[in-house]
Amino acid sequence: MKLTPMIILAALSVGTAAFAQTPPPGGGGGGPAPSPEMQAARKAMMDACAADRQTLCADKQGREAMMCMRDNADKLSAPCKDAMAKMRAARQASPTQ
Repeated sequence: MKLTPMIILAALSVGTAAFAQTPPPGGGGGGPAPSPEMQAARKAMMDACAADRQTLCADKQGREAMMCMRDNADKLSAPCKDAMAKMRAARQASPTQ
């Protein structure tokens, strides 16, 4: 009788260990890592749009900040607009994105 709880506890321990595995390469986001071209385009956009983001979307982070920038596209500086267009082009050209 006392053996059953020990077996159950051992089974749960083994099952839990499978979830503690390290994530796959690429950040574990479920897909492959962005291409070097996409990474470069994203960095260029972040650099070119830093002042616009601070002015228009300072209270936003991550995805919300990108949505804010898109919503305010008519107010963005020319370098920022250009960098965003290049990032879109890199995304479309990338077979994994």
